[in-house]
Amino acid sequence: MSARILVVDDVVPNVKILEAKLTVEYYDVITASNGADALDLAVEKSPDLILLDVMMPQMDGFEVCQRLKKDVRTAHIPVVMVTALSETTDRVQGPEAGADDFLTKPVDDVALFARVKSLLRLKMMMDEFRLREETSQDLGVLSEEDSYPLSAQKGRILVIDDNKFSADQLLQAYGDKYDVTVEGDMEEAQVLARGGDFDLAVVSMNAQGFDPLRFCSRIRTFEETRQLPILTLVEESDSDRLVKGLELGVNDYVMRPIDNNELIVRTKTQVLRKQYQDRLRHNYHRSMELAVTDGLTGLYNRRYMSNHLDSLLQKAENDFKPVSLLIMDIDFFKNVNDSHGHDVGDYVLKAFSSRIGRSVRGIDLACRYGGEEFVVVMPDTDLAVGSGVAERLRREVADYPFDVSKSEIQLDLTCSIGVTMSTHGEKSDSLLKRADEALYQAKRDGRNRVVSA
Repeated sequence: MSARILVVDDVVPNVKILEAKLTVEYYDVITASNGADALDLAVEKSPDLILLDVMMPQMDGFEVCQRLKKDVRTAHIPVVMVTALSETTDRVQGPEAGADDFLTKPVDDVALFARVKSLLRLKMMMDEFRLREETSQDLGVLSEEDSYPLSAQKGRILVIDDNKFSADQLLQAYGDKYDVTVEGDMEEAQVLARGGDFDLAVVSMNAQGFDPLRFCSRIRTFEETRQLPILTLVEESDSDRLVKGLELGVNDYVMRPIDNNELIVRTKTQVLRKQYQDRLRHNYHRSMELAVTDGLTGLYNRRYMSNHLDSLLQKAENDFKPVSLLIMDIDFFKNVNDSHGHDVGDYVLKAFSSRIGRSVRGIDLACRYGGEEFVVVMPDTDLAVGSGVAERLRREVADYPFDVSKSEIQLDLTCSIGVTMSTHGEKSDSLLKRADEALYQAKRDGRNRVVSA
């Protein structure tokens, strides 16, 4: 995959080496020799990834990373700290500053490129969700409050380790910070992962009873766990397995012997990222739902119905099956608003919608057409069945008063319904027009009745 990478290092040979390696892999490379220039370029060029040296004069890499993560324009850019430092405290300080990973010089090429590809894949996905969220806000489907960062929830972690001593160490390290489930059987762990809504999977690469790489691979193939972050625990001498894990989609790793501080920091980073990613995905699906439904009644809106009806009619023509359509209107609904107020009117609309839902099938499409008008589209349904459903709905409204509990009033209401059935080759506009004409005929004939066209 092609991407723009910003390399930041005050030592020119280091910059040139990384630039040459990345360019050979067809990445677009831009460079900076100090923190101030790096911050400016991050805003101006909007790189997809930043490789950031720690030891720089005036402003070290930790401060640069903190500033990047505090700026809304650059906070989403993955940062990999690259340094000659190798102490555990340095590996902890990087993630605490907001870095996505920490690599020690001299950097192994295979590990570097595996990390770069992993972070770029993640960024592409996150960018797509952020763009959809911004679009939903621009359209007014989501409010700005929906984009505020959520407070961190207590994360759920699945530990896959068949060594009891090692698993107990992890439980002790996590303490009560996380809700931890330990499983030593790979097949059972897969079942738990697919149904457990976990925020992180911690996989021991020292497992004896199963292949941990096989487990990581399977996690990435299941739809339910494809986005589940994976943190591996690996021996420093087992670099081949680590690199392979990164290629398979492992998000991060901690070297054995495990430093608890580093484990907690890296765990926190992955859990927070997963929760943020889940929030973006939730907002996206919610915006899609809000875009096609009526906010008051919860039924589909007119735009969705119109598009869906065209598709249904085309399918019905191909299958030589009819489509019936009902248009209904609450009789004298204006009097409800005028006499009792719009709150009561809204209650009636919602209650009316509920009665529609109880009277139609799961495959039928019910929508609020506008005001007090509603439409039900019934696939594979002839006029006789459609008329029968309409008559049942009319009785459901007329025979049972609407009890408005908060206003302590009871309203006796009726509805008028027009019914029609599609003809071969008919378009949605024509079908809707005939049903609408039947509705108005029902009103002219005295209301509280069903008229078929």
